[in-house]
Amino acid sequence: MKKKFLSGVLVTCLLFIGCGGDDTQAPKPPLVKVQQVEASNAAQEENYSGVVRGRYETNLSFQVGGKIISRDVQTGSRVRAGDVLMTLDPKDVVEQSRSAEAQVASTRAQLQLAKANLDRYAELFKSEAIAAAVLDQYKTQYDAAKAAYDAAVAQAQQTRNALDYTTLTANADGVISEIQAEVGQVVAAGQHVLTLVQTGEFEVVVSIPENKIAAVQIGQRVTITFWATGDEVIGTVREIAPMADSAARTFTVKISIPNASNVQLGMTASVITQKTSPNAIILPLSAIYQTGDAAQVWIVEGGKVTLKAVEVIAFDDNAVQVRGLKAGDVVVVAGVNKLRDGQEVRTGEQ
Repeated sequence: MKKKFLSGVLVTCLLFIGCGGDDTQAPKPPLVKVQQVEASNAAQEENYSGVVRGRYETNLSFQVGGKIISRDVQTGSRVRAGDVLMTLDPKDVVEQSRSAEAQVASTRAQLQLAKANLDRYAELFKSEAIAAAVLDQYKTQYDAAKAAYDAAVAQAQQTRNALDYTTLTANADGVISEIQAEVGQVVAAGQHVLTLVQTGEFEVVVSIPENKIAAVQIGQRVTITFWATGDEVIGTVREIAPMADSAARTFTVKISIPNASNVQLGMTASVITQKTSPNAIILPLSAIYQTGDAAQVWIVEGGKVTLKAVEVIAFDDNAVQVRGLKAGDVVVVAGVNKLRDGQEVRTGEQ
């Protein structure tokens, strides 16, 4: 009886196991995140904020010192070349000029006397009435008087020029962008009093971080959008500062822009630079499968993954530029370290 009971239990267990085996399923292939290559060129764009400035800005100053007695312009005034901007009190310079003219008259009289004495003693020397040493003495006096006269004439001319320098005029057509001195103020020669921005040509000035400056080159074309007007123009990089700013660690870049009627000095501009690498693709950094010094990516073909070698061109934050792929390739961009060559994968829910 006991043997029959054990046999029944064994048969029941075998039947149970057999039924459970029908419900067992093989594990599904892993699900991976992929990106399809859609282009054969990769373009990187960077956006920088800039300010419109005049290409030529001149800090104007008087060539002589004195007290300002008139200012004929305001900030924002448009001027033409030759227009009077400021005037100094000319009284002191006039007196200096009169003194110089008097000195010219005095040295002229001394020169005339020295010339008459020289002529007289030259005649005496011809008649052998005086020695050669005496004649040489009067020649020396004449030469000294001539030198003093020439110096006085030059000094008088300098004071006449100084009188002209008491009037500050515009050196070109432009706009007064800054005023540093007012009427009644005493200024020194060479002291900055006005800033003139020539309106013939504008440019946009931007500051580019040191880790991005390598992508910018002189002559490069960039896209510029003006915030106030919405206008979009193409500019050309004209100048790149040779050194970074010591505090901000940025390089100043100046971009020439075409003449635009709506552009005003001081406007805010958005500058977009674009760097294109031929036959390059931008992928997430997580797509790179590194083995030693070789960079590879997993390509999905026919539901299976295979490794494909790529050439890394550049890194940019969490992106990488690579060569070696073609349009239509399906690249695994996440979980690349958990795959093996020839493994079946899913690219979507199945």
